[in-house]
Amino acid sequence: QVQLVESGGGSVQVGGSLRLSCVASGFAYCMAWFRQAPGKEREGVSCITWSGSRTKYADSVKGRFTISRDNAKNTLYLQMNSLKPEDTAMYYCAADGYGFDTGGYNYWGQGTQVTVSS
Repeated sequence: QVQLVESGGGSVQVGGSLRLSCVASGFAYCMAWFRQAPGKEREGVSCITWSGSRTKYADSVKGRFTISRDNAKNTLYLQMNSLKPEDTAMYYCAADGYGFDTGGYNYWGQGTQVTVSS
């Protein structure tokens, strides 16, 4: 079992930045960030492998978001810059899966809310 605890969400204005963190209780080779806006399906935002050598981003966040991890601290990060209103969603950390396959991840955090206002 891997427990995931997210933090760092909040309310920001358009163009602002936030840094999400996710602390894991154990090892997970592939970790990811997903998000879900009201009335929409959960979607993949970004994922990263253990070494950090492979990352993937949704087209909507490329160039604005950066995923990283500190394995010594068992922590996953998502640096979000140039935030837009359409980034407003609940953001979830996920572990032990692959890519953006929502059903493939075995562990999920409780989510942290990000709200971007104009």
